[in-house]
Amino acid sequence: MENSKHPSLHSGGNYNGDTSQGTRFRRNVVNPAVLALTALAGLFWWFLPSSVRIQETDFNPAVDVADPFSWNQITPSQSLEYHECFDGFQCARLDVPMDWQRSDGQGTRMAIAIIRLPAKVPVTDPAYGGAVITNPGGPGGSGVAQVLLSGHNMQTIVDAAAIPTDAAVSEPRFFDIISFDPRGVNNTTPGFSCFPNLYSQKNWELQVEADGMLGSSADSFMRNWQRAIALNTGCSKAISTPSQPGADVLGEHTNTPPVARDMLEIIERHGEWREQQGLEAQSRRDESQGYDPEQGILTRTKWKRGQEKILYWGRSYGTVLGATFAALFPNRVERMVLDGVVDSDKYYSGVGPEPVGDADAIFDKFAIYCDQVGEQCPFYAAGGPAAIQKSYKELENVLLNSSMSVLPSQTRGPEVATWTDLKTVLRIAVYQPLAGFSFLADIASNLLKGDGAKLADYKHARRSPTCPSDECLVAGPWSTACQVSGQNELYASSAILCSDAEYMQSADEESFKQHWRSLQELSSSVGDYWSHIRLNCAAWSVKPKWKMPGKSALLFAACHLILVVPVTGNTSHPILLVNNILDPVTPLQSAKHMSGAFPGSVLLQQDSEGHCTLAAPSVCVSMSIRKYFQTGELPAAGTVCNADLKPLLGHPSKIEEEHATWSMDDITLYKVLLEEAQRLRPDLPL
Repeated sequence: MENSKHPSLHSGGNYNGDTSQGTRFRRNVVNPAVLALTALAGLFWWFLPSSVRIQETDFNPAVDVADPFSWNQITPSQSLEYHECFDGFQCARLDVPMDWQRSDGQGTRMAIAIIRLPAKVPVTDPAYGGAVITNPGGPGGSGVAQVLLSGHNMQTIVDAAAIPTDAAVSEPRFFDIISFDPRGVNNTTPGFSCFPNLYSQKNWELQVEADGMLGSSADSFMRNWQRAIALNTGCSKAISTPSQPGADVLGEHTNTPPVARDMLEIIERHGEWREQQGLEAQSRRDESQGYDPEQGILTRTKWKRGQEKILYWGRSYGTVLGATFAALFPNRVERMVLDGVVDSDKYYSGVGPEPVGDADAIFDKFAIYCDQVGEQCPFYAAGGPAAIQKSYKELENVLLNSSMSVLPSQTRGPEVATWTDLKTVLRIAVYQPLAGFSFLADIASNLLKGDGAKLADYKHARRSPTCPSDECLVAGPWSTACQVSGQNELYASSAILCSDAEYMQSADEESFKQHWRSLQELSSSVGDYWSHIRLNCAAWSVKPKWKMPGKSALLFAACHLILVVPVTGNTSHPILLVNNILDPVTPLQSAKHMSGAFPGSVLLQQDSEGHCTLAAPSVCVSMSIRKYFQTGELPAAGTVCNADLKPLLGHPSKIEEEHATWSMDDITLYKVLLEEAQRLRPDLPL
């Protein structure tokens, strides 16, 4: 589809000839999130002891890609054809139908961007364990970015130890780590944009930031409601506009069930690819050593056509995707870890308790831990945890009534520190206490002194500048060349969530205000922020073609019929669910509910705070995940693992000394987990 020459909403074309991903992969693979009022990232990632200081770049995690790889170099194929990319990784574009339920073989095609971190052994090696597919959450999180940032660490967790320490692991296994950009996200094509170009998108986002989130002022509802109606109406139009007459509509096929079907196709095509690798290796072996009558390599790499099973690790919204896969294809589960478990029934139908009920308990922990370390905590106040909480609440009230001007520095211009800014830091802190509590204490302490410089630096670091490519400068600001991949992930979140949870589309002003008030009562920490999840679906109008099967039920409290979508299945191998005891948006109760929906599954608890278990290092949890992938063995029901490091309290470098019985493998795991926990993610998805 030709781009218009004036600012108007449009959707990307089919993948053939599509250039929405640009001619060069962006250096910032993970884009900094817009402030919480536009993000759906929550459904969905300092003063750690002073020896671990956070660099400014930690707020904007990026992968510095020096090679000239471009996704445009790969021709989409209906088989997996891997190409070297990003220095040690392999990439492919898998050609799939946009509408999986069409039986005529016609219709628009999609190209799913897939990345693979190869196993430490060849696919033909007897120790090769298969491909673990991952999803980082969101909805709309980039799997490509996740593997580039965390793939090596995830591989360390699931792989057998270099020196085996567990006699139960008699046949060590080594795995590929594979992920993909879901439909409508980043490098998967066709894509869509809610804006005519990146310039107009950045202008919008800066104004959103300036307006402030819900609760930030007396007119915050009006501003946010009006923005939501304008944005969501336009986005719905953009994603429901076919690329050409008669083409399938992207917006009708971005919800979760088609993505689960994409995963099924990925594991099938991986089986086909594995067999081809085995055929080539067997031929080389027979040629060099003589014919092998047992054809051992071919036997172990054989493609189980139509029967390949998934190895999967999903976090937050990724647990919805995993549970959906397990419900639709229960006989295709070999291993499945669901980490930071969303109540999928609540997600699809809205029935059940709101998930933010434990968020304030995590903020309580901030005050408790800060009091325990005393003056080593920058926000310490004499009088116990209650005094610390009171001091913070007073600071919030001050900023609510009067923002703070911040003078320019050598690295940024002047700024204004606002209530929204502080609430955003608080939200990050309850999501990632190990990294975020110290950051919150530092920021809040400086604000109490009238110094907003650190908060201003943080705001500045989160913004993503618009740096047009040479092609963009030549073609003009409204051209396809000025549409940059990865910039639409927050808007793709709406496309996925609002299609999955159609009940959110019908909110009017009064019903939304009631929802907002109920969340404020549940959580002063994240209630305002979480309200934006539903706000971002107001006036969304696109309906999915493939929906999860549901059944009508009478909700007596509201006296009306609703559609309940039970996500359940008797899987071919039981699922392992893992959850923190205190999680701000995926509470332990949600994990218990979902465990009950899948017979034989086991819930492993981690005694820590934050969103998903990687918010704090626990060698115990990681060892259980490894054993599950290695042998299929589940931990005993009711198992609770401790976290190895608590926010503000411990010194990371001394943990190894305190665990004198740890093996070298334990220490390696701990260091990997600590690295993940300390990677502050302001745009952490669901």
